[in-house]
Order: sequence, then C-alpha cells, then structure tokens
Amino acid sequence: MIKTLLSRDFRHTALNQLWRLFSGPALLILIPLYLTAQAQGYWYTFISLAALAIFADMGFSTLLLQFSAHEFAHLHFTDDQKLSGDPKHLDRIAALWKFGLKWSVAMGLLSFPIILFVGLTLLGQQESTVSWKIPWALYTIASVFVFINSILLSFIEGCNSVGEIQKIRFAISFILVVSTMLLLVSGAQLYALAYSLLISALSGTLILLYRYRPLLRQLYALGQISTHAWGKEIFPLLWRYAISWVSGYFIFQIFTPVAFHYYGAQEAGRIGLSIALFSAIFGIANIWMTIIIPKINILVAHKNYRLLDQIFKKHLLSALITYILGIITLFAIVTLWKENLPFAERIVTPISLMIIASAWLLQIIVNGYALYMRAFKREPLVLPSFLSGLYIALTTWLSALYLPVDYLFLGFLSSYVWGMPWVIMIFKKQKRALR
Repeated sequence: MIKTLLSRDFRHTALNQLWRLFSGPALLILIPLYLTAQAQGYWYTFISLAALAIFADMGFSTLLLQFSAHEFAHLHFTDDQKLSGDPKHLDRIAALWKFGLKWSVAMGLLSFPIILFVGLTLLGQQESTVSWKIPWALYTIASVFVFINSILLSFIEGCNSVGEIQKIRFAISFILVVSTMLLLVSGAQLYALAYSLLISALSGTLILLYRYRPLLRQLYALGQISTHAWGKEIFPLLWRYAISWVSGYFIFQIFTPVAFHYYGAQEAGRIGLSIALFSAIFGIANIWMTIIIPKINILVAHKNYRLLDQIFKKHLLSALITYILGIITLFAIVTLWKENLPFAERIVTPISLMIIASAWLLQIIVNGYALYMRAFKREPLVLPSFLSGLYIALTTWLSALYLPVDYLFLGFLSSYVWGMPWVIMIFKKQKRALR
C-alpha cells in the first residue's frame, strides 16, 4: 500500500518538478532578453525581499503538515471526499484546521505591511530609472495570498494527499509561468512579476476551494464545536521552528539584498539569477524527499521504524544523485554553449558557481536529516540553524565590504565546514533517542 502511494505521489510530484525543469530555464532565458540588467536586479531583489514572509510562517506550515499527518493516521477519506474515523481525531483535526486558518490570516495581515515598508526602504536606496514602486506594492499584496495558500495546502498535504496537492501546485505554477512569459514578452517589465503572482495566487485559492469543497465545509462545521486547544501543543515547538526558519532566510536569501546594497542592481541581478538556477536544481532533486514527508510522519505514528529507515535512505540517496547529475548538466551547458546562451553574461563567474553548487549539495543532506527528525515532532537543529544564520549574515556582510563579488558566497560554503559534523552528530544521537 505504502509503495503504491509513493509511486502515485512521485508521479504527480515529478510532473510538477519536470514542469519546473522546462519552465524554469525558459523564464531564465526570457528575463535577460526582456529586462535590462538593472531591472533584472530589481526582479530578483523583489523575490528575496518577499521571502521575508518566512518571518510570518516561521515553520508553521511544516508543523501543520506534520500534525495533520499524525491525526490523519487515524482517519481516512470517504468517497465523497470527507474525513471519517475516530471521533476524537476528527475533533482534533478540525480544531487544527481552525487554528491554522486563524494563524495564517493574522500573521499575513501583520507581517506583510512590514515587508512592504522594508522593500520600499531598501529599493529606494539606489538611483534608477526602473519603475519599481507600484510593482513592489502589488507583489507584496500577492504574496499575502501565496502565504495563506501555502498554509492551507500544507494542511491538506499532511492528510496523505501529496499527489493531489502536487496537482494543484502544478496548476498554480503553470498559470504563474505562462502569465509571466506573456507579460514579459508584452513589455510589462517588473509588472510581469507582480501581476503573474497575483493571478496565480488567486487562481490557487479558487482551485483549492473548488477541489476540496466537501472537506472544507466539514472542517468548518466541526470546527465550530471542536474543543481541542492546539496552542498548548504547537507553541512550545513553534519557537524552535521559528528560529530555524528565520535563520533560513539569512542562510539562503540574504545574498541578493546585500548585493543590491553594496554592488548595485546589476550584480544583484547576476546573483539572483544564479541562485535561481541552483534553487531549481535543488528543488528537482528534493522531490525525492518532498513526496515522503506525510508518509514518514504516518510511519512514525505507527512506530514502523524499519520501513521508515528504508524509505528515508533510499530517497536521500536518490536526491543526492539527482542533484549531482543536475550540476554536471548545468556546468556542461555553461561551458560548452556559453557564447550562445542569452543569460551567460547575467550569471556569476565559474568560481562563484562552484562555491554555490558545493554548498547546496551539502544542504541536500542537512535537509534530509531535518525532515527525518521533524517527523518525530522534534526540532533539534535550532542552535545549529541559529548560529549558521548569524555566521552567514556576518561573513556575507564582511565579504561585501572587503572582497570582490566573486567571494560573496564564501560564508555560505564555509558554514558547512563546522556545521555538517555537528548536524550528523545530532542526527545520530536523536535517532537513537527517539526509538
């Protein structure tokens, strides 16, 4: 049964990621063609600044997925797409839904005005002829809908619905990419980024409401009478997730805003485009881990540790192999067809590419270990994540002050020199303790 579910979930997740495999490079080609080097800098700085939404999420979406998976382990879907099973767990999952919805709306309304202000302040520091203020405001508004959608999708995905949610994510991604392409080609400039995100986010909301209408009605009705107080279970764990997630911003997203401030919009554009390339490869490789998140949570709930370890090891190895093949392909393309690539002059130098590639390879392992331990409702990587975030933020700032832009990612890579042995030690210790 588990093997059949994994096969189905893999197909839908792989379809989603394969779409990104083709759509991502298409966008990466169009951006240098239809944006100036300076506008490209604003484009990727928009994306990095919007990632400040991590301060609104703080790991809550992952927590929600894990908790819903643990409750769904005692439930099942009926033919009319409603939940059935143990009344106790029906009450708990309905209360969890209500709690998650309230949290996402409250944090969205609180956090995104702050993100809007931060963006206006940073982006306004550079003198430019690029029209960016209205697109930035629209992009921030769209990000609110993206954030709320992500919370709701995570909850349903935890109900052993990886494949179905991946279908919805594919539809959202398809709408986003196609609308971005059309708007870019039509000369919309930065408005292409803002309008396409708004269109795709609203479409995602409508798809979600239509596809899961019976379930949402049931959860709403049960939520009115549910009695379980999830705050007592979630908040003690959330602060640990929050530290890890907020640290993640400084680990993965700090580079483009720093480059924008110290090197200008053009260098920020090169760095942003390069990070986008590796993020795409990482995302494709990581589908092997994404598809097993609900499964490993359910296996933990049933204490089936032997099957848990088998699935985890197999999928982590597959993720590593996929990433390495992706990196080899990227460097082959950049080396052999550099003169014919429209984006060749819009990415960082080979030495920077090597630094980023090495760091993301090690992140595959760290990410896998973190997913495994979180299945036990634990977050033991709080301190390593926090110190890594501080270390990378500090070393990136010092690199920007005193070194050429080629070495901006040295802090990112060197953080794994002392971080990886620590993470491996924690993983082995937690694995023994959690059994």
